[in-house]
Amino acid sequence: MPEDQSSNTLPKSRPNPRSTKPCWVLRAWQAFWLRLRRRGRVQASAKHTIEPRPIGISPPTQADISNSSARQTVEPRLAAPLEERPSGQPPLTQAGISSMTIFDGAHHFQVDNVNVTMSSPSNPREPLVDAHLLPGWKLLVEKISPNALHNSSARYDAPKCDDDTRVEVTRELMDRIEDRENPQRLLCMTGAAGSGKSALQQTIAERCERSGILGSAYFFANADPTRNTISTVVPTIAFQLGSHNTALKQAIAVAVAQDTVIFKRSLRTQMDDLIVRPLRYLRDGTGLDLSTLPYAILIDGLDECQGEDRQEELLTAIRECLFADDLPFCIFIASRPEWAIRTALAPGGHLRAVAYHIQLSEHYDASGDMRRFLRRRFELLSVRTGNPHWFTEENIETLVHAGSGQFIYVATVYRWISERRASPAERLQFVLGWTPHEGQQARPFEALDELYTNILLNAKNAYEAVDTHSGLDFLLLLKIHHMNVMDSWLDPRGGLQLSKVHLTDLLGLRDKSLELLFSDLHSLVSVKDGIFSYLDIHHKSFSDFLKTKSRAKDLFVPPSRVYTHLAKCCLQHIIRPPLADSYFPFDSISNLPRFWAPPGVLVDIDDELIDFTQKGGWSKIDSADPGRKQYYGYLLKQLDVLTGGVKKRHPEVVEVIRTYIEKWKREYDDLGAEEEMEDFDDMEDEWSDHL
Repeated sequence: MPEDQSSNTLPKSRPNPRSTKPCWVLRAWQAFWLRLRRRGRVQASAKHTIEPRPIGISPPTQADISNSSARQTVEPRLAAPLEERPSGQPPLTQAGISSMTIFDGAHHFQVDNVNVTMSSPSNPREPLVDAHLLPGWKLLVEKISPNALHNSSARYDAPKCDDDTRVEVTRELMDRIEDRENPQRLLCMTGAAGSGKSALQQTIAERCERSGILGSAYFFANADPTRNTISTVVPTIAFQLGSHNTALKQAIAVAVAQDTVIFKRSLRTQMDDLIVRPLRYLRDGTGLDLSTLPYAILIDGLDECQGEDRQEELLTAIRECLFADDLPFCIFIASRPEWAIRTALAPGGHLRAVAYHIQLSEHYDASGDMRRFLRRRFELLSVRTGNPHWFTEENIETLVHAGSGQFIYVATVYRWISERRASPAERLQFVLGWTPHEGQQARPFEALDELYTNILLNAKNAYEAVDTHSGLDFLLLLKIHHMNVMDSWLDPRGGLQLSKVHLTDLLGLRDKSLELLFSDLHSLVSVKDGIFSYLDIHHKSFSDFLKTKSRAKDLFVPPSRVYTHLAKCCLQHIIRPPLADSYFPFDSISNLPRFWAPPGVLVDIDDELIDFTQKGGWSKIDSADPGRKQYYGYLLKQLDVLTGGVKKRHPEVVEVIRTYIEKWKREYDDLGAEEEMEDFDDMEDEWSDHL
């Protein structure tokens, strides 16, 4: 080939006469030539000839091009294993990194007039071979969850904090993340559902990215199958860490290539092989300063990962692998206070000593931020509508109060009010005076209802999967306790008003039953000490959800089911107390009329009344103190309605019930007259003493 011929000309291939298939060899060589030309690593000339190796082409040695006048620079390679590999796994060798095979198995041909020029990258420690070409890196990319990234298209317009909201908590978080000397390199932020954890995590991720310290971010989402399991967490974190450093990318790729089933191994093994060992190898083998790498690892929504055991496995792997003194990481995890992270952070938990715990709902009052959020966005809507007077400060205060510190409430309201082709003023008034009814099309709290539905379904499945809870209805028990603790601002009737001990006894449950029932609902409800007020319902909107059929849908439990169940429990308790240490059934005797005939609710216990009568239940009530039977007299006016179904089947049962109730009414009336006379005598004595 003449020396002045263009270097873009493809090299000519002279097939050996003994070759039986010269055409495919030529085409393969030309394809490889074009790949190298596009990467800027090969130039054609007539000066040098290099014989191709039979099974591939590796970087040329000095002996290959000893007569070349062209300058060549051979870049550093990863020439040793990361560390001693587990038994049965091949060592990490230079050939595994740098060999780029072509013409695999070809023979009896030669290629003339090729000059291979090795270019030097700006960073002499970066490998020559692009890790994108390595099969290990390609396999890793197939295992990640792109949707979990903080800047993924799936999370377009992800919620984040305004510049003047959540200022105090974001400042505290960033100060701790940026403090490289802080011994507590694990930050855990827990908070109730809808308290703004994901918005804070997104804000921190963007600030860390701008500062150049964001190593990785992973956002769980229960509704997204690509990021609601533990399987994609380590690959996604390793992918992001490797994307910041080419040498680390290559080391991770080789680790995957040498153990192609790494993604089937335990989480701890994955974290050790794909993150820890590559970093330590680069530090020890190439002198890489690990403190120069982006080091912040953020994980949001741990509670939305399926399986409490898998959540616990992730926390354990993080503690055992990433907090070694020679590694640079600072890790920030946000979650609802559900079982895995709650127990890990509790006294005696395995993260208690190493974590800084921020309890968002308790340490920071979001009311001011919620006001600023609504005011700013309502003012922007004023520009759109041309009406600056469509809302008032009183409207904002009403919404903030209804939100109960729940940022998602005001965010949901705003999204609904601000929808295109809608009148913000009309929708605001609709929300302020919203009363659900059957057939109503508007659903301003649809996003909030979806959140509550997902939390309840997960808690229901977990509770009813326990063997000892066989036959227990999670939703019914939840509704019973919810109705029992509702005070006047939640329900004008004031709830059931049973003590925690009596209700637990009446339901036939053991100690700690409340903690077990609400163990997966800590983002919505917490158990506290108290006789009657033993539950703290974090959000009024959750109570509204439980009471509204159009919102709760299949999760709705009508009050009639509650009263029916409690009336049946009273009848059973009177005949046979369920526990050896149970109260004598006086409380059940007193409360049976309340549950049998609640105002406006029809209770069906016909079969239980027949069985109760046949077993002598009414005679047991008759033996109790008359004061315990004071409410039975009120049943006489409703008795025909209450026992209508029984009368058709067993009229004699109704006569027995009527006889006893009439007797108890007379006894109580007589007792009431005697007590009134005693009260009069006491007043007369006090008056005489006063005179």
